[in-house]
This record gives sequence, structure tokens and C-alpha cells, in this order.
Amino acid sequence: DNQIPQASISPNMSEQTKNKSGYNLVEGSIRKSLIRMTAPMIVGMLMLFTFSLVDTLFISILGTESLTAISFTFPVTFMVISMAIGLGIGASAVVGSYLGRSDFAKAKQASTVICYISLILATIIVAFCWYFMDEIFHLMGASEQLMGPIREYMVVWFPGSILIVCIFTGNSLLRANGNTKTPSILMAVAGLVNAVLDPLFIFGLGPFPALGIQGAALATLIAWIIGFVYLLHLLAFKLELISRVMPSRSVMASSGREMLRIGIPAAGANMMTPLAAGIMTAIAAGFGDTAVAAFGVGARLEPIATLLILAMSSSLPPLISQNYGAGRMDRVEEAYRLSTRFILGWQLLVYIALAAGASIIAGVFSDDADVVSTIRLFVWILPLSYGFQGIIILTNSSLNAMHRPLSALYLSFTRFFLFYVPLAFVGSLLFGLPGFFAGAFLGNLVMAVISWRTFNSALHGEQQILEKAA
Repeated sequence: DNQIPQASISPNMSEQTKNKSGYNLVEGSIRKSLIRMTAPMIVGMLMLFTFSLVDTLFISILGTESLTAISFTFPVTFMVISMAIGLGIGASAVVGSYLGRSDFAKAKQASTVICYISLILATIIVAFCWYFMDEIFHLMGASEQLMGPIREYMVVWFPGSILIVCIFTGNSLLRANGNTKTPSILMAVAGLVNAVLDPLFIFGLGPFPALGIQGAALATLIAWIIGFVYLLHLLAFKLELISRVMPSRSVMASSGREMLRIGIPAAGANMMTPLAAGIMTAIAAGFGDTAVAAFGVGARLEPIATLLILAMSSSLPPLISQNYGAGRMDRVEEAYRLSTRFILGWQLLVYIALAAGASIIAGVFSDDADVVSTIRLFVWILPLSYGFQGIIILTNSSLNAMHRPLSALYLSFTRFFLFYVPLAFVGSLLFGLPGFFAGAFLGNLVMAVISWRTFNSALHGEQQILEKAA
């Protein structure tokens, strides 16, 4: 990958890097910076993934067919969200590196261009998915009977997903400035709106019509509209992190090229997650609709169980990108090692809690004996690998922040299409559903080792570049 020129830290960096919304991340305690930035992100991520979990919980009351239908939508909705996350990673890396070099003018230009690019790309992707909606879900194994409720949900969700991409990009710009509190508050409010509106639209409480599965999509759409309007006002008027006028062609070309160089591979890497989830859903469909329903519940539980990983994957890149821009590779190494070691221990504690409460968790989502049994099996096996998955996710985030998106893309491709999905498929052939989950576990373990070694190699390469430059 092309390298961003490194810069030394100026004596008064603390004053230079402060602006209306941000913090200096190239000085002070790494541990304290991670805690300060991650704590608000936990709340934001919790509310973000509570969207789908709350939808699933209310929709499960409608019956197994509705639960199965919403489970089929998860890989597709997560595909769009993953694209948004990837573009956000590109935004954070580019803007963060400018801030690390105290180049605030270019940071604002890049932020403005990034917002336009995200809007355009989101519109193109959503239009494609809308046009091929039936073909996509049929490829995943959805029956014609299920296509009715799937269409009802997606025709509302797809238009709103354009706003999702814009919100993720805007939040990434705030995080690049070291501000994780504001994005978390925004996500918390949107999540609360969604949770309040869900039962009103799904079951038709009070004056509201009973819309069933479509009501869940409508509740989410309204929550995203509120979040988008607030964020646009914040970025353009209150904090002035983006320009209110259209950038020149030269600025669009230069800033857009740099953002896309990181954002497109990062989006591609993130979109492999739902693509793999779609393939995994198709494999689960071979065991019947109850297995799909159970796997869908497990897929929605995973973001909650890995909440701290996901929060750190958003708070770690701004810290790394600012220090990368300032040439502080010692601080980059310290941040990565602190994060990955902590995650391994934390996720082990999470697994113990999940395994102990597996029966209770399964009973919350279904009273179908087969679905309950499969959810319980999922919880007993796959979450044990979430610590290894954390190493993979944090490594990819760190590599993107170091402007090595192709390395992150390579790791994502290797994980899903050489280990995670193939081992799960082989396990399902040999040992049924237990082998399906165990194969996925083994894929995460192998990739954690590969990811760790890849990051250390990249770090060593950056240190050699700095030594030669000195």
C-alpha cells in the first residue's frame, strides 16, 4: 500500500490538535485514551445492535415463520451496514492521519468529500440489492412462502439504509477527531426510538395499524431519519467539521481518491462478513427452517456478546491513525497489544456467562423445542471463539488505520473463504449441526493466529521505514 508521509510531533501538539469536537491522541496514556473513547462506544454499539435484537424479539411473538423470514434478512441488512462501517473506517483513517499531522484544512476537505462519496455509493448498492431482491434471497435458500414477509420488511428497510451509511460515515468523522461520546448518544437515542415504536407498529397498539414484520422496518426507518437530521446539523453547522458548500473538482478528486483507496477495500473486507453469513444461512437451511431461525437468533446475539470488541474496533482506529500520522509506532504497538490481550480475557468471561444461561436465552426467543435446542447448541459452542474473533477484528481495524487496507482485505478473504465457511461446511457434513458450529469455531482460532502474525509483520515494516527516514 502507498504510505502516508510521517511527521514528527511538534512541541505544542496538545494545543494544535484540539478543535471543536476532538482530542489529541498522540500524547498521554494509551490505556486512559482507550478507556475514555471505548466507554461511550459501548453504549452506542449496544443500542445499534439492539435494533435488530429488539426487532427479532418482537417478531418472534408473531411465530416461527416470521422469525425465519427476519433471519433471512440479516445477512443482507448486515451487508449494507458492513459497507457503511468500511467506508467509515476509510474516513477515520484519512481524517485521523491529517489530524495527527495537524493539517486541519485538509481534514475538513476530506470529511466533506467523504460524506458525498458515501451517499453516492450507498444509493448505488441499495438500488442493486432492491432490483435483485428476489434472486438474492432465493440463492440463500428462502422458500416462496417466506418471500412475502421478507419483501414486506425489505421494501421499507432498503430506502432507509441509505441514511444508515451516511450516519455511520458521519459518526466515523467524529471518532476520527477523538469524539466517541456524541456518536454514542446519537445511537442510543435512535435505539430508544426504535424500541418504543416497534410494538406500536408491529402489533398495532392504540391508533397505529398492525403492520407485522413491516412495522419493525418502519420503526427502524423513523429512528434513522431522526438520527440523520441531527447528525447533519451537528457536522455542518455546530461543529463545522464538513463544509456547507460543494468542494472543488480538484479537492473531490484528491480527497476522494485517498479515502476510496482505504474505504473500498475496508468496505469489501467488512462486506465479507454478511456474505459469509449468507452462505452459513444457506448451509443451516439444509437442516430445516428451525435451524435457520435458531442461527438467525444466534447471529443477532453475537453482536451483543462481542459488544466490547465492536466498541474497541471503533475507538482503536482513531488512536492508531493519529499516532501513525505522527510517526509514533511505539504507541501504535502499545495500543494494539493492550486491546487484544484484554479482549481475550474479557470474552472468556462472556462465554462462561452465556453458556451458563443458554437455556434461559433460548427460551426467550422461542417456545419451539427444536429451535430452543439449536439455539442452546449454538451458545455452547461458537461464543467460545469470540475472543479469537476479537483479535481478527481488531487487527483488521488497526491495519486499516495504518493505511494497509489490502492487508485487512486479504485477512478477511482468508478467514471466510479458506477457513471459517469451509470448515463449518465440512463439519456439518461429518457431524451435523454440532460440527457446523465447531468448524466455525476452529476457523476463528486459526485466523486469530494468522492475524496476530500479520500485524506484527506490518508493524515491523513501518518501524524500518521510520528508521531509514531518520
